[in-house]
Amino acid sequence: MQEVVAPRGQTLGGHELTAWMTRALNQGPQPVQGFAGFLQNDWDAVVNCLTLPWSSGAIEGQVTRIKLIKRRSYGRASFALLRTLVLAEPP
Repeated sequence: MQEVVAPRGQTLGGHELTAWMTRALNQGPQPVQGFAGFLQNDWDAVVNCLTLPWSSGAIEGQVTRIKLIKRRSYGRASFALLRTLVLAEPP
């Protein structure tokens, strides 16, 4: 996320996002204005993304892996087999 809104080679903290948002909404081209407006819908999550050290990437990866296993065995597997496949395949 920081790579999207920060100038190249710099980092942008959550506290600096307000100034960027104002500039983007007032002076930015139409696609940037739309992106900035979209960010306003979930403002707290955007600020937390830029300021907190935590990431949900590992969880999202596991969810994607489980969905892939589920799709692969759709229509052919019972819940017991699905459970075995999820537990048997390493992350």
